[in-house]
Amino acid sequence: MKALISVYDKSGIEDLGGALYRSGFELISTGGTYEALSSVGVEVAQISDVTGSPEILDGRVKTLHPTIHGGILGRRDIENHRLQMSEHGIDNIDVVVVNLYPFVDTVLRPGSTLEDGLENIDIGGPTMLRAAAKNFPDVLVVVDPADYGWISERLLNGDSFSVSERKKLALKAFQHVSFYDSAISTWLEDETPLNATEFTAAYNKLDDLRYGENPHQSGAVYASALGTGGIVRAERLHGLPMSYTNVLDADGAWTSVTDFNDSACVIVKHTNPCGIALDNNQTLAYEKAFQGDSVSAYGGIVAFNRKLEVATAEAMHGVLFDIIIAPSYEEDALEILRRRKRTRVLRADVATGSLTGITLKSVSGGALLQTIDDVKEDRASWKVVTEIQPTDQQWKDLEFSWKCLKHIKSNTIVLAKDNMMVGMGAGQPNRVVSIHLSLRIAGDKSKGSSLASDAFMPFADNIDMAVEGGIAAVAQPGGSIRDEEVIAAANRAGIAMVFTGVRHFNH
Repeated sequence: MKALISVYDKSGIEDLGGALYRSGFELISTGGTYEALSSVGVEVAQISDVTGSPEILDGRVKTLHPTIHGGILGRRDIENHRLQMSEHGIDNIDVVVVNLYPFVDTVLRPGSTLEDGLENIDIGGPTMLRAAAKNFPDVLVVVDPADYGWISERLLNGDSFSVSERKKLALKAFQHVSFYDSAISTWLEDETPLNATEFTAAYNKLDDLRYGENPHQSGAVYASALGTGGIVRAERLHGLPMSYTNVLDADGAWTSVTDFNDSACVIVKHTNPCGIALDNNQTLAYEKAFQGDSVSAYGGIVAFNRKLEVATAEAMHGVLFDIIIAPSYEEDALEILRRRKRTRVLRADVATGSLTGITLKSVSGGALLQTIDDVKEDRASWKVVTEIQPTDQQWKDLEFSWKCLKHIKSNTIVLAKDNMMVGMGAGQPNRVVSIHLSLRIAGDKSKGSSLASDAFMPFADNIDMAVEGGIAAVAQPGGSIRDEEVIAAANRAGIAMVFTGVRHFNH
């Protein structure tokens, strides 16, 4: 019996190699792995001794040889295979233990070059893994060091491996090679993957979740292999582990708050921001965001895009938040927040990487991909369509409300004043209902505020209801067949309205 061992990550390989050797296997290995096994007294032959061919091209070609791949791929149950192997002096290879060059770690390293990435694309390793996994009824393939322990124990006990166990190990090998190749293709992609006719992406499993959205659903969280930052990699400084809905809500808060350049606070409940405010005084930003909808804020997620200060931590006293997120924390602020029993405290970075420019959603039978909604807008391109022009303050309110709405579920209505979202309506099949909800939440704060609508207003009743609530200015994309009726309603009411020409649906 022969076992081929060729690993970059040599963690635990001496133990597995020793178990194979003591179980009667003849070991074959390559450079660094050969040295690691030999140094602990395990008898092992080099690949070149078996193939009769030296390693060439700086090690690029060493295992790509008929003696190796014939030994892996030859089927024991086919007489013609056995005869050909005997004719060419090829012995069966019964176990293949391989892990691959650290491509992902290399390309993520600061200063990594194109040459560094290319030189860390493993060729022989994936080829051996695929060959062994293809022939798993006869060949035991091992790619994960986490499996070394139980495999060693089984070998030393003289126990066999079932077809089911061999199949699971083969599945793991194919998945790993697929992950590896997907990471490479993602790295090579210079444009959006939407231009490709085929799409794959490499994700690492970070953790199992207690359950999905509901207790009867399973859940797990994964991270893009070629990315950094983002909510999935946030450091939990305090509190319970994250749940499925925690991750979703936290992502909504983090991606919303980091979309603002100025000091911002965003409070999210059930993936929708219910409070958004800007203020250079972080405590005031929090208080304004909380006042936007203090009822909904209870039990929600609060996020900041600046270091969280002591005064802000003190201002949150007495308000239940499931999660608090910031890029960093003052030490005394962190001590205050750690007194909360239920609250999770996260330190997060902005997500970067090859796939941060797209969104991916699964649908029955497949998936939807699109570029993210990050269009660069300038109010100079907006068109005032009413007789009355917005005042300087209304312009600021319209720009702020327009920035807010793309993070809220459609149909979206946002009411804003003085860099504070005072009301919002979301997720309604009818835009009038969204306006009604936003006005109800805002109450008296709607007076003199500006309204933004993520899509065009289809009827003049939208304007009529907004005016009844005291709205002073409106921003909407325009484009309805009844635009003239809507403009006329705004003129009758004496309010300003601008058409942005851009829609911001967020389903």
